[in-house]
Amino acid sequence: MDHYIDIRLRPDPDFPEAMLMGALYNKLHRALFDLQATDLGVSFPVHKHGIRARTLGSHLRLHGTHERLQQLMGMDWLTGMRDHTQVSAVLEVPAGAQHINVARKQFNTGSESRAKRYAKRHSISEEEARSIYAKVAARRIELPFVQINSRSTQQRFSLFIEHGKPAASSSEGSFSHYGLSPSATVPWF
Repeated sequence: MDHYIDIRLRPDPDFPEAMLMGALYNKLHRALFDLQATDLGVSFPVHKHGIRARTLGSHLRLHGTHERLQQLMGMDWLTGMRDHTQVSAVLEVPAGAQHINVARKQFNTGSESRAKRYAKRHSISEEEARSIYAKVAARRIELPFVQINSRSTQQRFSLFIEHGKPAASSSEGSFSHYGLSPSATVPWF
């Protein structure tokens, strides 16, 4: 991961930032899926987390090798977003950059069907299971997220994204078609 591309959203009074980031990230997911890419990662340099201010922000950074980033950009996956974005050239990661893990975080939100399955698995009443799941659902999720349409399942869901703590050294690994990894890091600067 020695190169990167910065994609910044242009302010637009007609479209909220979260909507534009959602559209951009959905397009990126489709491109990564079509490429079957497991060697391209993402980060969100201006993300915020917390109950009141959880957002991925207006800046998406793509990480990879120069050749692979060129291949991705050659797919013209930004069609329909060009008026809303400012895209850098493929750039070298600055010397001395730290490294960070950017991963998907899944939460058990306590849906009715989950409560029913839990009751059946643990031989308890559905009412007891709903009570257990109500406590889980009441938990406040502080991570930024994007609404995404899965390319493989066609399901729409909230994709919660967690940025780990910056570290001096990198960790190798593969990335999902969302540009996220449970263990690999991307440069952070």
